[in-house]
Amino acid sequence: MEKKEKKFEEKLDELEGLVKQLENGDVDLDKAIDCFTKATKLVQECDTDLKEAEKALTCIVKDDGSVSEFQAEQES
Repeated sequence: MEKKEKKFEEKLDELEGLVKQLENGDVDLDKAIDCFTKATKLVQECDTDLKEAEKALTCIVKDDGSVSEFQAEQES
């Protein structure tokens, strides 16, 4: 069975849940380390997702189908 990649929002929700668990302080050390490890991985994944989204949003498709980086016109 193929593992489905979580959406950004799902990762963010999971990260928020882990942070709440850690903030409560009522988890044992092993659970806290596990939560921290998962949270760190989720932060890295969310950062990658945001960078990819930013890259996609700064591209523009020209009439000929080519893709180039969007450049805002500067006022003189």
